[in-house]
Amino acid sequence: MQQLTTTLLTGLTLGAVFSAFALALVMIWRSTRIVNFAQAPMAMVTTYVALVLIDAGASYWVGFVAALLSGFVLGAVIERVVVRHVEGKAELNAVILTLGLFIVLHAAAALVFGSRFRSFPAPFGVRGLTVGDSTIPLTGFGIFTLVSVLVVMGLLVALFRGTDIGLRMRAAAFGPEVARLLGVKVGRMLTLGWALASVVGSLSGLLIAGGGLVHPGYMDSVVVYGFVAAVLGGLESPGGAVVGGLSLGLTLSVVSGYVGSEVVPLAALLVLVVVLLVRPGGLFSTVHERRV
Repeated sequence: MQQLTTTLLTGLTLGAVFSAFALALVMIWRSTRIVNFAQAPMAMVTTYVALVLIDAGASYWVGFVAALLSGFVLGAVIERVVVRHVEGKAELNAVILTLGLFIVLHAAAALVFGSRFRSFPAPFGVRGLTVGDSTIPLTGFGIFTLVSVLVVMGLLVALFRGTDIGLRMRAAAFGPEVARLLGVKVGRMLTLGWALASVVGSLSGLLIAGGGLVHPGYMDSVVVYGFVAAVLGGLESPGGAVVGGLSLGLTLSVVSGYVGSEVVPLAALLVLVVVLLVRPGGLFSTVHERRV
C-alpha cells in the first residue's frame, strides 16, 4: 500500500510538470494555430534570466516575475521578427522554423550562460511531507506546482471563453482574412498570442527547474512528454492538457514503479499511438467532421 501511495503521489507531481508544458502548447495552438517546437528552449532562456537575478542576490520571487516578463517580451519579439514571415504560408514552414529556433536558442544559451549544471532554488520545501511517523512523497513545491497549473488552466479557460481579447485571438488564428474585415488587428493578436504562450512556457520552465539542476538542455526530456500530454487531452482544451498531463504522469509513474524505468519512453509512445488511432483530436476534442 505504501508503494502504491508513493507511486501515485510521485506521478501526480510529475503529471503537473507535464501539464504546465502542455498548457503552453495549447495556448500557442489556440491563439496562432502553430505547434511551437521551440517552446522548451524559450522557457529555458527565461529560467536562466531568473537564475542570474537570484545569483545576484535577488529573491526567488523577483526572479520569478522577471522570468515571466522576459518570457512575454521574448515571445512577442520572436513572433514579430521571425515567425511573422511564415504566418499564412504552408504549415510546414512554421514547423521547420520553430525547430530551427530550438537549435539556435540552445546554442545561444550555452554561449551566454554556459553549459555546466547549476542549482536552481525552490520557494518551498522539496522534502516529502511528514504525516505521523511516515513521510509521503508530496513536497511543498509539488503542491505549489499543482496549484499553479490549476490556476493557469482556469485563466486560459476564462481568457478564451469569457473575454473579447480571447475571441479576437481565436478569430485571428482561425480566419485571419475574415477577422481583418471585421476590424480585428490580426498582427497584434498573433503577437499577443505568442507573448502569452511564452509566459505560460516560462512558468513551466520555472516549475520544472525548481529544486533541481538547470543547463541548456534541462527541459529536453520534458518536451516529448509535454507534447504527448497536449495531444492526449487535445490541443484545443486547457482542461484537457491538465488531465492529459496528470494521466500521463500517473501512468508513467506506475510503469516505472512496477515494470521498470527503462520502459517509460516506450509506454509514453504507446499512449500517444493509441490516442492518435482511437481519437486523433484528443480525448477532450470538440471538433467534429462535417459533410458539405
